[in-house]
Amino acid sequence: MLYRFLALSLLPILSSAFVAQPRGSVGPLSTLQMGADSEVSFDSLDGSNMRIGIIRTRWNTEYVDKLVSGIKEGLTDCKVAEENVFETSVPGAFELPMAARFLALSGTVDAIICTGVLIKGETMHFEYISDAVAKGIMNIGLQTSTPVIFGVLTCMNEQQVEDRCGGKHNHGIDWGQTAVEMALLRTEAMGGKAKDKDAKLSSMGIGVPTPVEGEEKKKKKSTFF
Repeated sequence: MLYRFLALSLLPILSSAFVAQPRGSVGPLSTLQMGADSEVSFDSLDGSNMRIGIIRTRWNTEYVDKLVSGIKEGLTDCKVAEENVFETSVPGAFELPMAARFLALSGTVDAIICTGVLIKGETMHFEYISDAVAKGIMNIGLQTSTPVIFGVLTCMNEQQVEDRCGGKHNHGIDWGQTAVEMALLRTEAMGGKAKDKDAKLSSMGIGVPTPVEGEEKKKKKSTFF
């Protein structure tokens, strides 16, 4: 009876998605395999007044190019004008959170999409970078109240990457639409256009600086923004 009890109690563990299943079996494993083709459903979104920033990596550029194309397709589907899409690049995924923070604090965009590709290698580098980037991107969004979309593929091999950026469905499309939805949500929550700084400062009881008469302010245009 004891052995029978132990065998029954182990059934949930043995059928876990983290345990290899026999070829052709159904269950949690087949659910995981759907990841490459799955799509998020979106309502009709009007992003015609939204400015979206794309920060991409130059590492694994062949795949990132495809993801960026998907992102822009998603933005176009949401009526985001081409001139309202800002794009810049950083060396690798580890630099994405810092660049996203700079862009968010500039107040020039309503949402940011960080995109890149991480592929598992022989060392723990993949795990450390994936964890740091995911947490960093999330924290920038929480700290700045600017939606920052996690558009980084973290895959075990190149085939998984290809399936998600060049297969039946380009995940970049979903990320573009997600950015618009979150930008609209932020704008609604903050009571108006997010980049209207003067109105927002006034509503918070903070005075808006008035330029001295006759004083010319010369601003150096940033090469990053």
